[in-house]
Amino acid sequence: MNIKTLTNKLKKRKTKFIIVTGGVCSSLGKGILVSSIGVLLKNSGYSISVMKWDPYLNVDPGTMSPLVHGEVFVTDDGAETDLDLGHYERMLQIHLTRESSVSSGQIYQEVLDAERYGKYLGGNIQMVPHVTDAIKSRLLNFAYKNNVDFVLVEIGGTVGDVEGVIFLEAIRQLRMELNPDQLMLCHLSLVPYLDWANEIKTKPTQHSVILLKKAGLAPDSLFLRTDYKTTLKTKEKLSVMCGVNRDLIFDALTVDMIPKIFVNLKEQKVNERIQKWFGIKNIKKTDLIKWKKLIRIIQNKKRTVKIGLIAKYVGSNDPYLSVIKALEAAGHANKVEVAVEVVEAEKLEKSSKKEVEKTLSKMDGILVPGGFGKRGVEGKILAAKFARENDIPYLGLCLGMQVMLIEFARHVLNLKGASSTEFDKGTKYPVISLLEEQRKINKKGGTMRLGVYPCSLLPGTKARKIYKKDKVLERHRHRYEFNNKYKELFEESGVIFSGIYKKENLVEIAELEKHPFMIACQFHPEFLSTPLKPHPLFKEFIKIVLEKN
Repeated sequence: MNIKTLTNKLKKRKTKFIIVTGGVCSSLGKGILVSSIGVLLKNSGYSISVMKWDPYLNVDPGTMSPLVHGEVFVTDDGAETDLDLGHYERMLQIHLTRESSVSSGQIYQEVLDAERYGKYLGGNIQMVPHVTDAIKSRLLNFAYKNNVDFVLVEIGGTVGDVEGVIFLEAIRQLRMELNPDQLMLCHLSLVPYLDWANEIKTKPTQHSVILLKKAGLAPDSLFLRTDYKTTLKTKEKLSVMCGVNRDLIFDALTVDMIPKIFVNLKEQKVNERIQKWFGIKNIKKTDLIKWKKLIRIIQNKKRTVKIGLIAKYVGSNDPYLSVIKALEAAGHANKVEVAVEVVEAEKLEKSSKKEVEKTLSKMDGILVPGGFGKRGVEGKILAAKFARENDIPYLGLCLGMQVMLIEFARHVLNLKGASSTEFDKGTKYPVISLLEEQRKINKKGGTMRLGVYPCSLLPGTKARKIYKKDKVLERHRHRYEFNNKYKELFEESGVIFSGIYKKENLVEIAELEKHPFMIACQFHPEFLSTPLKPHPLFKEFIKIVLEKN
């Protein structure tokens, strides 16, 4: 359907759109705000879905370093997406698809491919209308296909960024084309407190709104990112200077846990005022009972366990965000505080045996996450060896499973130099090797084994007892697999391959028979863990850690 037809259908259907932009600086928490608004609306009984618009030119974050852009989140259908989709899924308890993740790179590629195929023969291809139409088409098709009450859209970056202007222009046009009360623009902006002036400053937000207005947009609602509650006087000043109804200006307070944001926004009647803005007559209240119960559990924890995260990517851009959130959720379920200590794998491999033992002996449990490339792998192998020899609970994810099996091959099976062909193409014992279908692939972006695959669980194993199911669906992101040539040799020495992808006979889960908890999986269970429903593997991992301490 063309844009006009889609727009008319959505106007009749009365689908509601909430667009969230950010101002002044990045890292204010637009994704968390989108999730928070979504939680309030969903728990009021409305159906919702979410999109993220990223202004970068990469088609997706799949080829970016986690140190540059944070972790790559993977959806059921195999899309490599921004980490904000992880926020949405965890908080809203929904599964999204590749259609929820849109980058400038995708949009420009779509328009240029169409031009090459002759769609615009005789035409002059321009940002307006061709690129804006492509953006609008993505959103309208998404809304029509999902048929939900509310579609929430986060525009990445900060208002004023050159690369984000075209997305704002698409919203400006949509605002004119949809019904007047069908698209709400919410702007999250920094309101800093200056110690030396002893007051909150609204000027940065005022200038941010001016930038929005230069793009032809005026916000319908302001969310003030602040460490302290703002006064009525502050809100009245912003109402006058920014042209926003005072009742639609809210505090987005700094808190020590995300669920408190939901409660704070509810107390400010965000949910009800949004419904009122959209002209909804029967205003619904939101139910946060489960989230409030979780807050009480978190606040009443009396014990702490320390988990060593053996990391390759050490930085401040959340390379392991989903893993850390999954550990936290497992801690909540076991009513224990999980202190995650990042251990740099590269430093570990350069340390003496005594230093390695000193570092790892402080840990109650060891987790080796996913990653790519040779750097730091030997440090991860040392961690796996220490966990195995000292009965320390160990959870391996993706590369973490490969590391566990390489270590076992070297030090139990005496296959000296055993490795993965990713790290050593000429290894004598390639216990981990390239997937057969990957051998002829040269492109890096979007070509791995991606998305959800079934895993059949072997009866009587730890994995089967943990999941309490015969078959599960888990998300993948990798190119290399365990080499079945060595399977019998491993099994004879105490490794149980408790999870198998039967269609291709691929190992999905491996566990050590004589170990309290040494389990590793080829997939990424962290992507399916949520605060209200922690993943079974993480939950059991923390449970065993707690029992041993």
